[in-house]
Amino acid sequence: MSSKEKPTLGGQRIKTRKRNIAAPLDPASFSDAIVQIYLDNAGDLELVAKSIESSDLNFSRYGDTFFEVVFIGGRTQPGTIKPEEEGERHPYSVLDCAAQREAILPSVLYIQKTLRRRPFLIKSLENVMRKFLQSLEFFEENERKKLAIFTALAFSQKLSGLPPETVFQPLLKDNLVSKGIVLSFITEFFKEYLKENTLDDLIALLKKGKMEDNLLEFFPSAKRTSEALSEHFTKEGLTSLVEYNEKKMFEVKLKEIKLTLTTMINEEAEISEVTEAVKQQVKDAKFPDIEVVRMLWDVLMEAVQWSGKNQQQNSNSALRQVKAWAGLLNAFCTSGRLELELIYKVQTQCYEDAKLMKLFPEIIRTLYDQDVLAEDTILLWFRKGSNPKGRQSFVKALEPFVKWLEEAEEEE
Repeated sequence: MSSKEKPTLGGQRIKTRKRNIAAPLDPASFSDAIVQIYLDNAGDLELVAKSIESSDLNFSRYGDTFFEVVFIGGRTQPGTIKPEEEGERHPYSVLDCAAQREAILPSVLYIQKTLRRRPFLIKSLENVMRKFLQSLEFFEENERKKLAIFTALAFSQKLSGLPPETVFQPLLKDNLVSKGIVLSFITEFFKEYLKENTLDDLIALLKKGKMEDNLLEFFPSAKRTSEALSEHFTKEGLTSLVEYNEKKMFEVKLKEIKLTLTTMINEEAEISEVTEAVKQQVKDAKFPDIEVVRMLWDVLMEAVQWSGKNQQQNSNSALRQVKAWAGLLNAFCTSGRLELELIYKVQTQCYEDAKLMKLFPEIIRTLYDQDVLAEDTILLWFRKGSNPKGRQSFVKALEPFVKWLEEAEEEE
């Protein structure tokens, strides 16, 4: 018998890979649905929130569109902040409100509730706010004010997880800053935020946004001076912010002068050279005379080599430092008031530093011998001008020296 071949199917079987087919994006329908919810509830945000909660809309996909509807009443054209010409709109948005706290706060609280139920939407809020803040020039002045009030209230209400850098960093676009738009916005923001929060709260917020030391970056380059900052914020009633900035600038300049002085002392530069360098920096920084005296003493004591094996060696090191740099102190203690300030400074440090506690009378005597302190100044301090810190013990410790001064005065 001959075997027959079994029949086979012709052709080649092709395996097809299964893949997910993405549904096309339809933000327009989503936007219209949200707008309709606003319209059906006549803008009552409590009712709007309930309707949204019970809906089956795809917020995870259209989160950005949702916040566009919240802010401007409808969807924006792709890549812009212009409202889409087609599609529904509602008149209850943030930008349709009055530019007042009472009108905008309900929207902030409404967003807060929405984020608590759908925390994944925080990223969409960031995206939309960043887009709007980077496009401030395309909003009307009144609309920018509303955005500033909204932003301030958002931080006052601690809107879930909204990072400060989301607000502050997008503002620093050169074209926005140069036109003064950023300064106007941030001024409204500061004024609104400080109605309910302290200056410390604001500084903490600026610090998180990496702006606490950079307030001048909000100003156009032509006005980027401390004087312009003080004038602007004083005019706007933000004097506490002016005082804070002045303090920060003072600390920066003080640090610079201290660094220069410390370097020159360590390099054992000539007193005349050090004096001129400090005088120039003090003049440029417009530093108060009293602060200069305090700073000089601090730097001189910080430069002492406190490595002695006993108290006597440390005392000797401190006194050598005073003698070596007495000429520098003398150059800046140019009045009885400044001399008295130096004594106060010495007294305070001796009170607070155990190494110097018993050294007070010797330091005063050395400063007198080196012509830094006048006799009249020392007697004034002794009789009625001493600082409360350690007054009794220091007055008593200086008594023998004062007695000697008085006897010498009588002999003359």
